[in-house]
Amino acid sequence: MASSTAPLLDDDTLGFGEEEEPRNGKKLTHPFVTFFHLLFRVSAVLVYLLCNWFKISFITSFVTVVLLLSMDFWTVKNITGRLMVGLRWWNYVDDDGKSHWVFEARKNRINPSESQIFWLALILCPLLWCILFLTALVGLSFTWVLLVCIALVLNGANLYGYVKCKMGSNQSISRSLSDMTSDFFRKQVIQNMSSMMRSSQQQPSTPAQPNII
Repeated sequence: MASSTAPLLDDDTLGFGEEEEPRNGKKLTHPFVTFFHLLFRVSAVLVYLLCNWFKISFITSFVTVVLLLSMDFWTVKNITGRLMVGLRWWNYVDDDGKSHWVFEARKNRINPSESQIFWLALILCPLLWCILFLTALVGLSFTWVLLVCIALVLNGANLYGYVKCKMGSNQSISRSLSDMTSDFFRKQVIQNMSSMMRSSQQQPSTPAQPNII
């Protein structure tokens, strides 16, 4: 499998890249998107906790939580990450049958409030599922451990993908800055060497004085 980081591509389906610049950083640019970013993942945790407390059927609880986690995975991967933080990750298979992972980043039109909400929800929910995993494991509830593992995989996949997008973007910026710095020093060294060679060639050679006896 190969991975790459590229500028985020525009998609006419969701009007990506066509939003207006946020005038006020405290006002949400995409309130409905932000709402659905929190809705499914918070609902999955609440349903899991309520099903444990009220002793609801495991099959009903399992199906409901998995459906909420699946909707959350699709929404965060395909919609909220693109609109709230300008990041996207996806996978494709080329003609040779090789799988390629693409991590894309866009550097403009990011609302600070939406970015904070996005990253907090993206990081805190997997941490909460880790606590629930330990609780189910200590209580020897192996059937619930399976459900929590599914939640960790789906939430962790989005977390890894977007962290990879963010880190890849920073690495590309630092790599370009280091390349510019090295090119600058290389040019300076070449200019200094050439100037030294020209100055040595332009110095007149003093004629040798004859020996007078």
